[in-house]
Amino acid sequence: MTKLSDTQALILSAAAQRPEHIALPLPESLRGGAAAKVVGAMLTKGFLEEVDANMRKGEHVWRETGEGHGVTLVATAAGLAAIGIAPEDANTAPAGATEAPTEEPAPDAPTETEAAPKARTPREGTKQATLIAMLRAPEGATIEEIMAATGWQSHTVRGAMAGALKKKLGLEIASEKVEGRGRVYKLPAD
Repeated sequence: MTKLSDTQALILSAAAQRPEHIALPLPESLRGGAAAKVVGAMLTKGFLEEVDANMRKGEHVWRETGEGHGVTLVATAAGLAAIGIAPEDANTAPAGATEAPTEEPAPDAPTETEAAPKARTPREGTKQATLIAMLRAPEGATIEEIMAATGWQSHTVRGAMAGALKKKLGLEIASEKVEGRGRVYKLPAD
């Protein structure tokens, strides 16, 4: 999935819930130069597109083009895909769109034929590598043993196991209570 800022995800989520995926109005906290910068980046990435605003329907106007005409912002199929939403009907264009959608996937949309991303591996000699080696040992390691080896405090050890190992590296950490040692954490051997 494409990496989005919180603001970009908020704009696309709101647009996905509106008729014709209109992205306006923007969040109240987003004004002036910040709004222009965020919208400009989303237009460049193809998450939003400018289309003629239907003034009769009272659509919000992003910018005026002159002579009483304006453009509004609409979430594209790529924008919806970036937040994990498939368009309802790939053959309908939003009102005022200048070109019909194509059958080709959006440039940033993930395709089924792409290989899974490579698993991250820690650099040798780092505290994270030490942590992994200790957890891969047949006897595993306790929080206290990891603290002694890395110089970390207990909350840092737990955070590294939950964040870096489980979430980022996707490793499964097993824990069990061992008499005489306390709670022991282990990783499956390679």
